[in-house]
Amino acid sequence: MDTLEAPSVAIDGNAIRKIREKKRLTQLYVSKVVGVTTDTVSRWENNRYPTIMRDNALKLAEALEVDIEDVLKHEALETFEAEDPHPQSKGIHWFPYLLLACVGVIVLFFLWFKFSAQLVPVLQAKRILPPFAAPGSRVLIQIELSTETPLKGMILKEKFPDGWLLTAAEPAISHVDSDSRVAKWIFRKPPLLTHVFYLLKVPDIIDPDADTTIVGELIANPEGQGSAVVVQAAGEMQIKAVHWADKNGDFVIDDVEILEASDLTDEAKTLDLNWDLLESIWEAGSYRWQVEKKQFVAVRLPQG
Repeated sequence: MDTLEAPSVAIDGNAIRKIREKKRLTQLYVSKVVGVTTDTVSRWENNRYPTIMRDNALKLAEALEVDIEDVLKHEALETFEAEDPHPQSKGIHWFPYLLLACVGVIVLFFLWFKFSAQLVPVLQAKRILPPFAAPGSRVLIQIELSTETPLKGMILKEKFPDGWLLTAAEPAISHVDSDSRVAKWIFRKPPLLTHVFYLLKVPDIIDPDADTTIVGELIANPEGQGSAVVVQAAGEMQIKAVHWADKNGDFVIDDVEILEASDLTDEAKTLDLNWDLLESIWEAGSYRWQVEKKQFVAVRLPQG
């Protein structure tokens, strides 16, 4: 027979007698409450009836004012719990509800985290530096700004080394603080990819080991979710009398370098990158830096 349908359970006669005597209850009282004879109660206590009806076991526990577990034998306890018609009375049955609540909390946290991540844009900012900067010359700085989601606006900040001067920018700067050497650009509804170009004038007198670090930050604030990233620098600038377009510093602007400079000239249309000088250096084959005039001049290489 299925355990759930078993009509009887095993009782512990010794335990029943000890409980009754400790509580100073008579067998007559117990028999009246359960609805049996005193002889039946006596036989239960003497283990003459090793099993009794389940309903009688419940009434017996009630008469003795104890839990049903106290009158059952150990081996019968699991069977009785399986047969209990009122599972809500057992403490273990709240566990499924607790488990369900935990799962619900985890799901809600996941949804909140996913929604919050969507509000904060993924911003990227990269600064492309020329390898060389000649004292007194102007060098071209490029910045690439990107975001995965459309923005209502963003702000770019750039801080230059001491003594360096921003002379032109594309797009035009929104504000510059000469004292703190910080330039700011504000973009309204920018595209997913934005390019910024600006020209920096190197101090006329500068130590070759001087700090050339430029520090920048990109800030966005969609739907009140502030987000900011540091502008990452690609490459380092070295103080040396080499043109910014001469990537390898060999005093030659070769075919690849002149094509790159041509692309930059097209992209930064409003900036004067002195294309005529670049083209003349490329045609001549070499160049040098004139310290007195603080400018580059083309040097034609011997033929043959």
